Amino acid sequence: MGVAGLMLGAFVAVGLSIVEFPLQLTLASVVVFLFVAAGNSLNDYKDREVDKRAHPERPIPAGRISPETALVISGAFFGVCLVIAFFLDPISIAVIVSAICVMLAYEGGLKKGGLAGNLSISWLTAALFLLGGAVVGEVDKTIIIAAMAFLAALGREIIKDIEDIEADFDRRTLPMRIGKRNAGMIGSAALIAAVILSPVPSIFGTFWLGYLAVVLLADGVFIYSSIVHFKNPRKGQRLAKIGMMIALIAFLIGGIR
Repeated sequence: MGVAGLMLGAFVAVGLSIVEFPLQLTLASVVVFLFVAAGNSLNDYKDREVDKRAHPERPIPAGRISPETALVISGAFFGVCLVIAFFLDPISIAVIVSAICVMLAYEGGLKKGGLAGNLSISWLTAALFLLGGAVVGEVDKTIIIAAMAFLAALGREIIKDIEDIEADFDRRTLPMRIGKRNAGMIGSAALIAAVILSPVPSIFGTFWLGYLAVVLLADGVFIYSSIVHFKNPRKGQRLAKIGMMIALIAFLIGGIR
């Protein structure tokens, strides 16, 4: 899924000319693939005690891999990501290095820090689109969609924390800190901000009107999600996810030129 996001970012930036960048996209795809593997391995290592009761089927609590091996895998894959990154352009290097730093900080404690954890995940989502644009030399064309992805992901992450407030016994999420309603207001504001940004690519001519027709559907879903989650957080976060999927289709259509 991460590689698909990378490719979508590149396609948005240069359209069908994406075929002119096989080496850059291959290297970036390997980086994204290994980054996700490294992040998941680190997550399994850090959450091994929680997973004994919450997710006993996962590799470490199930005894299929030792904690030490998971940590070595994570470190090795992050290291390979950095090595490969330096065969790319400076902007791509900056995006990759920042993503690794954010992931390490997230697993190091930010995920238990409320809004900071939500912001971290949102940045990692947005970074995929920025990296896709960077490796084809057109990062400026992906800034707006990265911003929309950031805001939509932030809204959904906060709403999901509201849904999971009873289950998150090992962390202090934003709803726990400021209350479900206040957190919900921030989540809704993020979704609405994404909606406000959505026409920008068409206004400035980056995308053709076919994008606008589809993204308006995503906007409607986001607006409804920003309202309904106050009564039904589960439905709200699922709608936000659907809105994000529709928005991705809109990005794909917008990139056709």
